[in-house]
Amino acid sequence: MAHTLAGGNLTFNPLYKEVKIRITRSLIAAEWKPGDAIPSESRLAERFDVSVGTIRKAIDELVAEKILVRQQGRGTFVATHTEDRQLYYFFHIVGKDGSKEPPTHELLSFQKAKADGEAELRLNVNRGERVFHIHNVLKLAGKPVIFDEIVIPAAHFPDLTESAFTARAGTIYGLYQARYGINVVRISERLSAAHPEARIAGVLGIRAANPVLVIKRVAYTYHDAPVELRTSWVNTERHEYLSDLWKNERR
Repeated sequence: MAHTLAGGNLTFNPLYKEVKIRITRSLIAAEWKPGDAIPSESRLAERFDVSVGTIRKAIDELVAEKILVRQQGRGTFVATHTEDRQLYYFFHIVGKDGSKEPPTHELLSFQKAKADGEAELRLNVNRGERVFHIHNVLKLAGKPVIFDEIVIPAAHFPDLTESAFTARAGTIYGLYQARYGINVVRISERLSAAHPEARIAGVLGIRAANPVLVIKRVAYTYHDAPVELRTSWVNTERHEYLSDLWKNERR
């Protein structure tokens, strides 16, 4: 069944889905920036010429996807990449006893390179296109636990430099958001086990013969557009991977 939204545009999507698309477009256009409150449900209903119930259903999905955040008694806000959100929503490495702590970061290398076949496949870039290759080590309790290999398209981060990356005030996703308006809204992870290369084993302080957890992560912004490919090599001697979906959904 076709519907007509304000502006006279015909859509065959369920009405709330079309409203969700319109709200997302406004977020992409930075009409409401991270941390901003979006207009009330009644004002949005008037803007799109739909019922408040339709608006609420669209916002419910955006909240479930962690794109928007409801704050009791205050309204609905555009999600921001705070240290807290990074720790509880995107960071899944915990101590064997279940303890979780924010990691410290140390940049090992930052350079421009050409996209390889994996970047072409995962990031929807052309092979040979310019990308940034970043090697980063994450420490927990002062000890290196995770070796990150990060690949991001240079076209999305045109003026990124090693000094800007190192001097960021918060998380890497926070840098993407604050400096480039790129909001990571979901991740997809694939887990496997492997023996690390000698250089990675050296950074982690383990033998190359020791197997480690390998996490292949693709980070997506709005409309499922990939913006980052990350391979994490994790020493699981004292740590493990935890994905508590129910708990994360509550946040």
